[in-house]
Amino acid sequence: MREFLLGTLVVDGIETPAVRIEDNAYKLSDLWSGEKAPASIMALLEAGPDAMQKLAASVSEFTGDAHPIEGSFAPPVLAPAKLICIGNNYSEHVSEMNSKGIMKFPYSFMRPTTSLSAHEQDIALPEGVVDIDWEAELGVVMGSRVRGVSAAEALEAVAGYTVINDISARDWIKERPAVGTDWVMQKAWDDFQPTGPWIKPSLFVPNPQNLDISLTVNGVVKQSSNTKYMIFGVAAIIEHLSRIMTLEPGDIIATGTPSGVGFARTPPEFMKAGDVVKVTIQGLGELENRLVR
Repeated sequence: MREFLLGTLVVDGIETPAVRIEDNAYKLSDLWSGEKAPASIMALLEAGPDAMQKLAASVSEFTGDAHPIEGSFAPPVLAPAKLICIGNNYSEHVSEMNSKGIMKFPYSFMRPTTSLSAHEQDIALPEGVVDIDWEAELGVVMGSRVRGVSAAEALEAVAGYTVINDISARDWIKERPAVGTDWVMQKAWDDFQPTGPWIKPSLFVPNPQNLDISLTVNGVVKQSSNTKYMIFGVAAIIEHLSRIMTLEPGDIIATGTPSGVGFARTPPEFMKAGDVVKVTIQGLGELENRLVR
């Protein structure tokens, strides 16, 4: 089966679902056979696994008779119902953050979809926020509506995988109040979750628990690890979350970051205006953003 990636490009001002084959991107509609093509990547995901298999068959038969497209990137899924994040999911990161040991289940929180931003988008640093940190993460994009799914069946509900930078404002964890960390003040800022540029369908990711993951700031390596070091793997995370809530097509789950964040360094390091941060995950691509004031 021929590999491909999924994303959303802004072409002549129009958000266009795109399929990348090797070095070129094409309109999804140019590769779709039969009835009307899905109008967005979300629509493709909502159509279910059969639609993804149909697209895969069309890609395998593609002879290059469509014109490639170019444009700026949008987040690959434009309007997911949920952005769910997992914290403290690599043991070395738990240690560097002085957290209170390993949890019996994944530690999770949610952020608004206004936090989504795109590959190559400038990220505006909020006024009054100083300690801006980086977090390289594997992103999981759901492809099926599930509730109470078992770990053994969880990966069947995944449409694909993507690259995430879970940007954090650490100003509010230096002195933790009695009620605990304020996750809204730390995580919920606009554009603080760059995602993409592409989704790699799960058809082509046989094992999400063996992917190299790294992050650089201005070309200097800050994080370097592998998803095999997750405390809770993708299947366990989905099993846990689906006990709490219904997971829906297009939902994005950020699975936690390895060690090497700026807050835990001696002395602490934080991003500033002009910095370029790049997250790379094996086989999924590179996500790059510049910070501006």
